[in-house]
Amino acid sequence: MDGDVATPNGIVVPSRAITWRFSRGTGPGGQGVNTTDSRVELVADLTQLVGPDDIVERVRSKLGDSVRIVAAAERSQWRNREAALRRLAVRLDAAGRSRRARTPTRPTTGSVRRRLETKRLRSQVKTTRRAPGEDER
Repeated sequence: MDGDVATPNGIVVPSRAITWRFSRGTGPGGQGVNTTDSRVELVADLTQLVGPDDIVERVRSKLGDSVRIVAAAERSQWRNREAALRRLAVRLDAAGRSRRARTPTRPTTGSVRRRLETKRLRSQVKTTRRAPGEDER
C-alpha cells in the first residue's frame, strides 16, 4: 500500500483518494519564496476510506465526504506534504474515536444549596414586583 495513509484505529485512505494542489507560500524563504510552490493543499475523498465499517461511518458523519488540509509552515514542499499527511492521519484518528459515555453523578451538597438559594432569591424578587393586594385572589 505505497502512498496510502493509515491511522492507528485501522482506517486507510488509499493514495487514489488523495488530491494534491501546490501554490506559492508566504513567509520566510528569500527570493526562493517567489518561485517555489511550497504551500500544499491536500483534499482527501472520504467516500473511499477502507477499514472497520463502524469507524468509517463515524469519521464520515463527523467530517463529511471530503477533508481539506493546508500545510505551509515549512520552506520545502516535501516537508509540507509530510506535515499534511500527518495532520490527515491525526484528524481521521480523532474523528474515528468514540466518546466515552458520561457517568452520571449526584449533585454535590454545595451545588444543591446554591441552586436552592438562587431559587429562593429569585422568588423574593418576583414577589416584590407583584402589585399590592394581588395575593388575596
